[in-house]
Amino acid sequence: MPLTTAPFLTDIAYGVEGGAAHWAETSDAVRVRIGHWRPTTAKGTVLIFPGRTEFIEKYDQCATYFGERGLATMAIDWRGQGLADRLLDNPLIGHVAHFSDYQKDVDTLMRAARELDMPRPFFLLAHSMGGAIGLRAAMEGLPVQAITFSAPMWGIKLAAHLRPMAWVLSHLMPQVGQGHRLPPGTKIEHHVLTDGFDDNLLTRDSDQFDKMRQQLESHPELALGGPSFVWLREALLETRHLASRQSPSLPCITFLGTNERIVDVAAIQSRMSKWKRGSLEIIEHGEHEVLMESAEKVSPLFDAMATLFKSGGHG
Repeated sequence: MPLTTAPFLTDIAYGVEGGAAHWAETSDAVRVRIGHWRPTTAKGTVLIFPGRTEFIEKYDQCATYFGERGLATMAIDWRGQGLADRLLDNPLIGHVAHFSDYQKDVDTLMRAARELDMPRPFFLLAHSMGGAIGLRAAMEGLPVQAITFSAPMWGIKLAAHLRPMAWVLSHLMPQVGQGHRLPPGTKIEHHVLTDGFDDNLLTRDSDQFDKMRQQLESHPELALGGPSFVWLREALLETRHLASRQSPSLPCITFLGTNERIVDVAAIQSRMSKWKRGSLEIIEHGEHEVLMESAEKVSPLFDAMATLFKSGGHG
């Protein structure tokens, strides 16, 4: 299926002008949305793999930072979120049939990169759930020269006494026809719309939090609530599988906030301690989204990524 023009929601894109979006169809006939930002002098393209519940326009500011450093950017609405095809009758429940299906979305993104003739070499920035998708893709030959991760989901933060229950319920409920339902402790509403700034798990910057809320209030079709039991089962299986494999031999930086409360910190520390060409950068007082803070805080992180990409792309 050829690329066709898709909406790019400029009213909630708070970064540089010039973003655009296309529809593309995956090998299993799911329609995903792909965004791109292409400065005229770009010397390489950063592929952004967003987290669960996210969408292209949320990364418009990241594209601005990369553009200032001579890099183009692409991002994707994964199946089941953003403006991509939703997979359940209730579009507010996050769902995927098999975690490996996200690799079909990756393949579609790479096809779009080629069709749009995006500048090479390619690099990867993967956040949260996108960190699991990106790690698998890199292990299986994603053509990138260097990788950065932000709070990658290489494990899900669960209290020790809840972990056995999560495994049991996520396998049992699909067997009794209830795999599409929300697990206990999750909710149908997007947490940015229901949580106050003081209690949020994402950012310490109130302006950034307000922007996240404004995006969903302006375009409720982008909102996504908790995941299904099937998604939980697939995520647990995928993170366990990833833990059994060695990291790819690519240069890598992983950013992790000291106040991370969504993904499994120990899993990140374990992998990065053994990543031969990798480093773990700890962000003091950082929450889950260390790239969604004030310009003063994030500019050094984008400098570090640009330095890695330039060295990784030519060495």
